[in-house]
Amino acid sequence: MKITYHGHSTFMIELSRKKLLIDPFISANPILTDKSLDRFDPELILVSHGHSDHVADVESIAKANDALVISNYEITTWFGEKGLKGHPLNHGGKMSLDELTIKYVNAIHTSSLPDGSNGGNPGGFVVWDHSACFYFAGDTALTMDMKLIPMTCPKLDVAILPIGDNFTMGYEDAAIAAEFIECDRIIGCHYDTFGYIEIDKNAALEAFRKKGKELILLEIGNSIEI
Repeated sequence: MKITYHGHSTFMIELSRKKLLIDPFISANPILTDKSLDRFDPELILVSHGHSDHVADVESIAKANDALVISNYEITTWFGEKGLKGHPLNHGGKMSLDELTIKYVNAIHTSSLPDGSNGGNPGGFVVWDHSACFYFAGDTALTMDMKLIPMTCPKLDVAILPIGDNFTMGYEDAAIAAEFIECDRIIGCHYDTFGYIEIDKNAALEAFRKKGKELILLEIGNSIEI
């Protein structure tokens, strides 16, 4: 499994010979220097919720690649009206696609689409095949529902958690979340993009170290192989 970070909460993940793009926010991301979209070639686009910093480039990238949008019913319907292919999920539900399984899990946040339409309830994703399993939490507070993930899904090899505080849990709560989901290797996201969510990286790393967890803060454009 190869995970590449593209800023904020945007990741390209290669698993089971498929490319999954998560929450694409490129063209309007204020800290990116390369805002080109033609470098993305996903087969699947996973959308955790409807806020503009998570859906800004879904339509453009999906149309250019004939990609399948996977999200909740409200979001896939909204994009379907724009001519995109979609597969709707709801909390606790999962879908299979060849060797890949994608499960939509709870998140505590809000969700509305850029034009004010109802974005349904926000969520996260647990994705696995025979070789690896990851959890993308989306924008969320710390929630006891995270304890259900190791009870209902394969053991996590890595989890992607928001750590920027203000709009999501901060790194202190994210370190507790790592315990709830029984995952030792965490990739941080949703931090430093704008003023509200700037963090002390050294303090974040230490918060995870104290709990025996590894926090990985990828540079934009960098990858990790699991």
